[in-house]
Amino acid sequence: MKKISLLIFTMLVAASTAFAQSKTKHRYLKPSDSKKVISVIIDGKAKDYYFLSSTRPSVIKVSGPGKLRLLTRGQFVPGQAVKMKYEIICIVDGGEPKLSKATNITRSIQASYLDGTMGVPGQLQEFEFDLSPGQHNISFKLGQGKLPVCARYAFTPAKSKKQDWIAINPVNPSELVELVSKESMISYYRFSPEIPLKTVLNGPVELQVLTRAEFRDDMRGVIHYRVQVKLDNKIINTFQLSSKRSETAAYKSNKQLVPGIGSEFVINVPKGKHTIELIPLDKDKNAILGRLMIPAKSVKSGK
Repeated sequence: MKKISLLIFTMLVAASTAFAQSKTKHRYLKPSDSKKVISVIIDGKAKDYYFLSSTRPSVIKVSGPGKLRLLTRGQFVPGQAVKMKYEIICIVDGGEPKLSKATNITRSIQASYLDGTMGVPGQLQEFEFDLSPGQHNISFKLGQGKLPVCARYAFTPAKSKKQDWIAINPVNPSELVELVSKESMISYYRFSPEIPLKTVLNGPVELQVLTRAEFRDDMRGVIHYRVQVKLDNKIINTFQLSSKRSETAAYKSNKQLVPGIGSEFVINVPKGKHTIELIPLDKDKNAILGRLMIPAKSVKSGK
């Protein structure tokens, strides 16, 4: 009987451990331009929040896929009305602004400021944003209203869908550049503001874009660059990317340059035939290397 009880206990412990390990953990992110941390006390523990501004965006940089949760609290000061409302404007990768609204917010009975002179935090109001694979820059600003609002940023990564990708060639004349990485040859195309990277696809389909900055041999540090995406001559996104010198990739025949570490983003091409253009926006930077890929299943299905 003791052996059976011990066996059941062991199985329960193993099951609970496996369940705990299977839960994806989130992490809290700090805005790149944050200057002042606001401590909010919840259940006796201090949580870091950051004030949002109506003029200066708070920027979060993160690699997807995953879910970004924006946790917000309005600030009630003495003599203020019983309820408040506010708006938050979100822009993902330079795309169209998205407006989120919080209404009928009252004072929290579970939270307080570490600095009691600030008043009382409002009830927690959450907003969620799903992020696709690749690097992302997400900016947040306050919309209409002058009430102070602070925010916290929680990111929960998701597993990328396992699928095979096939490289495709651009339709416009671009300079082919061959890199050697881990004893394999990889083809990229050099593109610039004058010669963008262009392709034509039948959607719906995902277009994976891999980019690398180019370093001269004497360059160190980080190169920040922007890539604008046009769909049928209409701007749909602007990706802000960063790259360091790669330690695993090299040019096949050019020893004067060093490729940067690759950055990835995904473009969801809608149904129908579309022209996609990738245009570097920083004319003072070197040209950018690009590689275009689509899912293998899309090729098999004739898209």
